[in-house]
Amino acid sequence: MSFWFLLKLHRRFDDEWISGCIMGRKKNVKKTKIRVAHELPKRRKMAIQEALAAHQTEDRPEWDRSAEWGKIRLFRKIIKPGTIRTVSLPLLEVDLGDPWPIPVTVIHGVRPGPTITILGGVHGDELTGASACTHLLSNAFTDIGKPLDPQQMAGTVRIVPVVNLPGYRSKSRYFPDGRDLNRNFPGDFKGSTTRRVAAQLWRHLMSDSDAIIDLHSAAVGRSNMPQLRVDLAHAGSNILAKAFGIEILLDSKAPSGSLRKAAVKNDIPAITYEGGGANLIDNSAVKVAIHGVLNVLRSLRIIPGKPNRPRFRMLASGSTWLRASEGGLLDMFVSAGSVMREGEVIATISDPATPGLTVDIVAPEDGLLIGAATNPFTASGMPVGHFLPVSKHINLLEEQITKTGQFIVCGSDDKPSWREEIDIDEVSLEGEWSGGSVDSEWVNASSNQKNPDTYNEFE
Repeated sequence: MSFWFLLKLHRRFDDEWISGCIMGRKKNVKKTKIRVAHELPKRRKMAIQEALAAHQTEDRPEWDRSAEWGKIRLFRKIIKPGTIRTVSLPLLEVDLGDPWPIPVTVIHGVRPGPTITILGGVHGDELTGASACTHLLSNAFTDIGKPLDPQQMAGTVRIVPVVNLPGYRSKSRYFPDGRDLNRNFPGDFKGSTTRRVAAQLWRHLMSDSDAIIDLHSAAVGRSNMPQLRVDLAHAGSNILAKAFGIEILLDSKAPSGSLRKAAVKNDIPAITYEGGGANLIDNSAVKVAIHGVLNVLRSLRIIPGKPNRPRFRMLASGSTWLRASEGGLLDMFVSAGSVMREGEVIATISDPATPGLTVDIVAPEDGLLIGAATNPFTASGMPVGHFLPVSKHINLLEEQITKTGQFIVCGSDDKPSWREEIDIDEVSLEGEWSGGSVDSEWVNASSNQKNPDTYNEFE
């Protein structure tokens, strides 16, 4: 299914706020220009333009304000309009063993509208999406008058903080059978464990979605700056990505078996957000994820308010992987999100076995480091950085950087809206340190040292 109300307006998307309303008449709004730095080759730009121009909008009378709107079902559970309900969805339908139930929270608005599915934790060790979804379901967003208050919402929003719950519990990217869930969609009820899970998710969550937002982080050993992966030649996904409201859009066809590929194949708009790294919570990446989700919901008139947009967008069709030429210890001078000039040192490799010898890794040209290694151990050929060459538009990036050269992604400098500021009470605590010192238990546990008092310098 596609967003007729968005697609009808795609030709004007870069010139003005989306002015239509899902169920109401258009509103007159002030036009706002946005700069687009196309890094796409001419052939690809033409393919994207043709896809947008050829896409036929469709009338969705069931989303009109006058349309009937009632209760919905998810896995045999009923959700009434204007309510929030969390449904336990088993990843496996079995009579014996663990069915791996996951919580799916459904926010069902009081007015007709589309169904948007927001996912986190498809990879069990990626916590950015899990954190963002958890915050979106907190009282800071769902209470009366808040953005996701179902009493003022249109359509339906389904949020799954952790899809791969078994992997999350074991701090693993993969399912217990060793497979990557995001390489097994749309799944097979008679296939491997992971393919059966994918089939169950596709049946109950994906197939009837009007759009899918999949929140990810980088894999173990690296970190990504906030960015979107999207097939810009799919009209619905193109517009969905722009509605997210961040600067870096990587135009790429999805890998085989990925959720994004299965969705696009079924004409369901889908985008993949990347931000932060595995087994950690990057607060900035979480803020951008929440910022982007709310932008999408506002753009689709699911929730009230105008979406925020970046000052420019960078549409990229390719990048450069910077690889180590030698092995040893990697000393990163910069992190993901750094704006680099040609020749600037990104990292240095040294080897404890050969002190005094180092090798520098430098920026091949002006650009943006969209991903960076975090593992200090490296070998020849291993990736050190994911580099986006933007020589023609480096000025756009430099207009939006910190004093340390970090690119400021739209939404990253917002205050964490899920944190309420309260007065601080000071409390005096009485007691004594176990083992005689602050870190004695830690040291004792890790080193079996019998006299932990000798380790006071540990602090």
